[in-house]
Amino acid sequence: MISTTPIKTPRIIKKLFPKYIWDLYDIGDNKIYLTFDDGPVPHITEFVLDQLDQYNAKATFFCIGDNIQKHPDIFNQILSAGHTIGNHTMNHLKAWKNTHDRYIQNVIDCENITKEYSNIRSTQRLFRPPYGQISLSKFKTLENTGYKIILWDVLSMDWEKTILPEECLQNVIKNTKKGSIVVFHDSVKASKNLIQTLPLVLEHFTKKGFVFDSIQF
Repeated sequence: MISTTPIKTPRIIKKLFPKYIWDLYDIGDNKIYLTFDDGPVPHITEFVLDQLDQYNAKATFFCIGDNIQKHPDIFNQILSAGHTIGNHTMNHLKAWKNTHDRYIQNVIDCENITKEYSNIRSTQRLFRPPYGQISLSKFKTLENTGYKIILWDVLSMDWEKTILPEECLQNVIKNTKKGSIVVFHDSVKASKNLIQTLPLVLEHFTKKGFVFDSIQF
């Protein structure tokens, strides 16, 4: 992603790509769907889990297979806390810079690692392409194997070095509404903004009567 990426996904983009899941507006409940990409990572993912637990909040973690393999205990903390897991490829690959076969195999590798290290089994298949990049052929292959492609309604921009924590906070508060899928990152790169912003996001929307839930189909 580059800094010109829109914080709020435009309606026209959602209409152009209706098979991707951008939000869950139609469910009708007063829910927000926080998602966390790139983990699990020591200390940072554990910080996120602690914050979520304080608000009885559930979320969806799009995990990198290599990080699951390196940190299986933290991965299982996510599952044991009742959160949902999504596939974020084995090595955070860019779809536009990798062949169809290599990319799909990387997704499969991540799925296999998830099964190997999971203490809770799930038949649900959620996939978020790194950088939001996905080609039509790759999408069709993943869809045919049962994956739901989860993109987003709101980007916190927490990974962006030029963004201050207060800006990150306002990105979420000003653009999130009932049914929004919001992107954070439980990564070292995003940690400066994440650590200061996430507790305030949880507090703000909880006071307004929202519930934080995981993505499930």
